[in-house]
Amino acid sequence: MKKISDHISYREGNYSNTAKQLGIDNKPKAEHIKNMEILAEKVFEPLREWVGGPIKVNSFYRSEELNSRIGGAMSSSHLDGQAIDITSLGGKNNLEMFLYIKDNLDYDQIISEFPDSDGVPKWIHVSYKSKKLNRKQALEIKRKGKYYTYTDCKTC
Repeated sequence: MKKISDHISYREGNYSNTAKQLGIDNKPKAEHIKNMEILAEKVFEPLREWVGGPIKVNSFYRSEELNSRIGGAMSSSHLDGQAIDITSLGGKNNLEMFLYIKDNLDYDQIISEFPDSDGVPKWIHVSYKSKKLNRKQALEIKRKGKYYTYTDCKTC
């Protein structure tokens, strides 16, 4: 079976229920796969080792059509295979994983997505471009009515 990394299969890297339901081709090109492999090496695999168990991959690569259909940002790093959305499967919670990435790993952007009252995000978005281009930007997104607000998350 083709793999992105030791713990991410090719299928996990491009799978989408929406793409499947709508018949959208969501196959990454070689340059996208290379970006996915780098992100997995620099962020996902070190995180998984620290967690000590599996982490759910919610979304990784997205084709332009899929990204558009789900309302993703036009400049989304998912389009280049440089972003992954993940959720805890129990080894550590999403907040613990968020803080570990923020404090210990290199990344471009990390977003705590829709945290609950205890600050635990529903999922984590993390992107990786390159050592030189990474911004180390930590954000939190919350919904207020029909609007979304992003705030800097330096103190998270």
